[in-house]
Amino acid sequence: MKLLATIHQLDVHMFTWLMAWKRLASFTQISRWISHTGDGFLYLLLAAYLYWSGVPTDRLFLECAVAAFALERPLYFILKNGFKRNRPQEALYDFRSFIIPADKFSFPSGHTSAAFLMATLWAYFYPSTAVPVYLWASAVGLSRIFLGVHFPTDVLVGATMGIAIARTSVRIVTA
Repeated sequence: MKLLATIHQLDVHMFTWLMAWKRLASFTQISRWISHTGDGFLYLLLAAYLYWSGVPTDRLFLECAVAAFALERPLYFILKNGFKRNRPQEALYDFRSFIIPADKFSFPSGHTSAAFLMATLWAYFYPSTAVPVYLWASAVGLSRIFLGVHFPTDVLVGATMGIAIARTSVRIVTA
């Protein structure tokens, strides 16, 4: 338990340091916009495009994405409701987040997990785009911190989870 308390203290310290960057009003608007790109709507549009494109690589990407989300969403739900880690607004005295999150708990970050899952798949199938898609996924994770709804370890674990599940789905589907 002492290890978890130490991790939480470091997490709060890092969160506070990152929130100091939030003093710029433009960060809030940019963070909201970037966070919205990870809400899932773009994933559905991409899935529709991949489905109707008729390109074999696109279809394989879609199969991997469906398999990955079939693994990721239940794991995310189990972890989120198993750990029941409070979001910064509930965990920190006199702090208010900049948005109202869709659910109660913060660990792991679902936006970050899904963004890194998609970035990893995209980079696998279209390697020349790896840098921009991983920059986008990182921006989604940072935006969740800057909006005050996640601690850094929520985002770190979400990113790790998304990458691992994407890689697993590629191995399963392409085997």
